[in-house]
Amino acid sequence: MKRILTALVLTCTVSLQSFAQDIFLENAKFRVGDDASWSGVSVDESSWRNITNTTTWTSQGVKCENGFGWYRYHVNIPKSLLEKSDLKETVDFKMGKIDDADEVYLNGKLIGKTGRFPSDANGYLGQWNTPRLYSVKVNSGLIKWDADNVIAVRVYNAGDPGGMFSGPVCVRVPNTIDNLSIVIKEKNLTPNPSTVGEGTAVCTLNSKMDATKSGVFTVKVQDPESGKVLTEKTQKVSVNAKKSRAINLPYDNHQMVRIIATFTESKTGLSTTTQYIPKYILTPAAPAEPRFNTTPLYGVRPGSPIHFRFGVSGEKPMKFSSDDLPNGLAINPDNGALSGKLDRPGSYTFTVKAKNAKGEQTQKFTIRCGSKIALTPPMGWNSWNCWGLSVTQDKVISSSKALIEKGLADYGYCYMNIDDGWEAPKRNADGTIAVNEKFPSMKELGDWLHSEGLKFGIYSSPGDLTCGGYLGSIDHELQDAESYNSWGIDYLKYDWCGYGRKHRTEPDNQTVASYVRPYLLMERCLRQQPRDIFYSLCQYGMAEVWKWGHAVDANSWRTTGDITDTWESLYDIGFGQQPDLYPYAQPGHWNDPDMLIVGKVGWSNNLRDSRLTPDEQYTHISLWTLLASNMLIGCDIAQMDDFTVSLLCNHEVNAVNQDILGKQAQRVVLDGSIQIWSRPLSDGSYAVGIFNVGPSDARVDFKKYFKEMGISSLQSVRDLWRQQNLSTTDVNYFIPTHGVKYLKVRF
Repeated sequence: MKRILTALVLTCTVSLQSFAQDIFLENAKFRVGDDASWSGVSVDESSWRNITNTTTWTSQGVKCENGFGWYRYHVNIPKSLLEKSDLKETVDFKMGKIDDADEVYLNGKLIGKTGRFPSDANGYLGQWNTPRLYSVKVNSGLIKWDADNVIAVRVYNAGDPGGMFSGPVCVRVPNTIDNLSIVIKEKNLTPNPSTVGEGTAVCTLNSKMDATKSGVFTVKVQDPESGKVLTEKTQKVSVNAKKSRAINLPYDNHQMVRIIATFTESKTGLSTTTQYIPKYILTPAAPAEPRFNTTPLYGVRPGSPIHFRFGVSGEKPMKFSSDDLPNGLAINPDNGALSGKLDRPGSYTFTVKAKNAKGEQTQKFTIRCGSKIALTPPMGWNSWNCWGLSVTQDKVISSSKALIEKGLADYGYCYMNIDDGWEAPKRNADGTIAVNEKFPSMKELGDWLHSEGLKFGIYSSPGDLTCGGYLGSIDHELQDAESYNSWGIDYLKYDWCGYGRKHRTEPDNQTVASYVRPYLLMERCLRQQPRDIFYSLCQYGMAEVWKWGHAVDANSWRTTGDITDTWESLYDIGFGQQPDLYPYAQPGHWNDPDMLIVGKVGWSNNLRDSRLTPDEQYTHISLWTLLASNMLIGCDIAQMDDFTVSLLCNHEVNAVNQDILGKQAQRVVLDGSIQIWSRPLSDGSYAVGIFNVGPSDARVDFKKYFKEMGISSLQSVRDLWRQQNLSTTDVNYFIPTHGVKYLKVRF
């Protein structure tokens, strides 16, 4: 598909460099189609629609998959831009990102191209995630100073979404100060979230020039809600290619702040600014005494083996016991792993006790033995977003151990899923699937995971090959299902990929039945096995899978293409493609908008921190829990920092995802950049996410939307991330750009 605890140092997540004289273009005229004359100056635009370049054309209702669209901008470029520059060499056109390939024309002349169109010599090449920067020499004759200039952008989209999406377009004349850069890093994220500690912002001014630039370097920590500067340092500095200058500034990493660093050159008065959003921890520390964090309901089919771990946080060691455990079941007293089986259908309720040196706690727990499994969405981990095809058995074991050691197993994360890359090049002589040298023993791996109360997941395709070119299951479905049973597999991700070649040759390939067929076949093979295997369809939402996934007994189905760690991808998948899917989610069957993109990811051996800002990561987890989505961690758990652990281990946030009513949130308010999503919960309350998807911070009067949401008055309001009760009358909230206010309300 197209979308493919100690001191720590993190690279800057947000950098803003602009000047007062820069010109920003957010709105354009737009038309679907392709005509070479549209690059020119004189074009009749009366029938063209208005469009913005801050989001894809798909999200604005334009249908143009595998086709062309054109944007046209009119801009007066004042000669004062040139006069204020000390370089006077080029005019730069920063076009943002464009999905997928583009050509850009200025007054009818081509000034830049990224990617390739299908008609090009070497065929199509999409570069949707590449920022476009095209430069025109000031003496080229192309620029009309103090007059109207036309920028025309030809875009080819090879599969939705499409178009320009990370604008606005910026027109500017560079200065020598553009050869300066400010890099902000953070270190010393407090290892213990229970203490309000200091982070440190390290702000370094660098230069590419041999000549020395002198000026004033200012760094400040600002509260974005009040605008108050909390801390500030200013120094007179001189820098060149061999000499950098740095300022260190402390901040409270349990508070939302912004680090703003500015260098102002003494000679010209020009300045460059970089803004950084450091990670901040909102989740309070868990108490030392035992606390149950997992759902009190579990589904199993009669006769299937049970592998379940009671998620309990608190000081270790801890002992687990039950005085009324149903016959056929046992609890490991040291790790809370429940095992055994139940032969007869029915509801089995019992009490589990967890005890440590600080106290004890009990929880009523129900096993519903019947036809349904996955009564709440799965929580766990998948190898793809971190290691891609470089996954190994050792890496799976290291992540599994880290899941336990870092406490994520105490919050219900239990599935450990191997994605693509485990299969041998050829099957065994008897046709059974073989593993490659990276996986010495699937059976031993499964046995070890089950001994810890964890679950074991695997990956395949209904086609001849997987997405990564490994063997699929076609013509061997029953054999593969039997192998999965022998290894102790609890989860199968079944990825369309290689089946597409076969599907294109089928005479009925335009029908829903042709999409159902391969998934129904594997479902029948899985159900012949004497164990429960969570069945995850990965076919990217084709043929509206949410309408028929339950009919092949799928426990979840992907609703979109692959997610990546960018705001554009998160926005498109989460806010663009999920609003209408809530009727299809229910206990046992879940919509799946893809895996989590927090922590260190990379889809290879080269891991890096997620490119999402901290606010975007809070939005990501909040929205996924509202969506009753699969909560599958995509990063290397062993390298997970405390910020990421705090995102994933907030028991009140996770409780929304695991709520046994099983209702997915609806988007009930769409007001410009403000979206409000609401999910009914089993205790009669509602989980409410107030999201700011716009480019600027916002203040939202929640009361403004009461009528729209059916609220007459609020009985209670709770901040889920901070786990604090809030006022029922003062409901005016500050929400940062791409951020969220996540509430539990009663009314």
